Amino acid sequence: MDEALTGSDWRAAGRRWAIDLAVLCAMGLLMGFLGPFGSEHGPVGLVYAYWLICIVGGGVIGVAADELAAPRMPRLWLRTLLVSVAMTPVVTFLVLLTQHLMLDGRFNWAGYRWLLWQVFPILLAVMAVRALVWRRLPARIETRTIVAAPLPEAEAAFRRRLSAKRRTARLIAVEAHDHYLKVHTDAGEELITLRFADALDDLALAHGWRVHRSWWVAADAVEAVRWRKGAGEIRLVGGLTAPVSRSCAPVLREAGWF
Repeated sequence: MDEALTGSDWRAAGRRWAIDLAVLCAMGLLMGFLGPFGSEHGPVGLVYAYWLICIVGGGVIGVAADELAAPRMPRLWLRTLLVSVAMTPVVTFLVLLTQHLMLDGRFNWAGYRWLLWQVFPILLAVMAVRALVWRRLPARIETRTIVAAPLPEAEAAFRRRLSAKRRTARLIAVEAHDHYLKVHTDAGEELITLRFADALDDLALAHGWRVHRSWWVAADAVEAVRWRKGAGEIRLVGGLTAPVSRSCAPVLREAGWF
């Protein structure tokens, strides 16, 4: 088991380094094409080779330093900046040596100090591109409310209070109006004489919620819930809307609506 895990780790590290090298090579070729800092005046092949050595070599130094610093410094962009600053003197020496060997550049302290200010922004750009490649995007979490169909007997007592036309219709909501109730169904509305508290007792086992002091809604009729500035609103099938009170909001929160 340990050997298998070790092999997997090595393959993952190899793949990561292969991607890093591919990115660095692409950036080196781009710099060779652009030919900044007067390098475009040299032979084409030499210019491309020079920039590949500088970008890939300097990038490998930066990547190695970043990998060592990552366990102690998890903040990606801060680590990218600090690694770029810390590695600039080392990478500058590599660039100075490459210039001296390939482009007949001067190998002295004055040239080194002058190169520092050119190497740093390029190294920072290289490390920033790598950081973009490997950054972890925020996880996208989707929630879904699964509404189970109510048991036939759960609404039976309440449905017996309705007329024959709406007794078998889809129940959407119950709205209290003084001494009577307005029952919303997909077959229309109906007024019945009943206390809201008694309706809640009849619907105690039904799949729905009391969302306001004067509203009960069926769970499978809810399309959306909005909460703004301390006030809530629930949209039901058929274009019906109902208020959501602060005291009743927790039941909708537990159901995953907001």
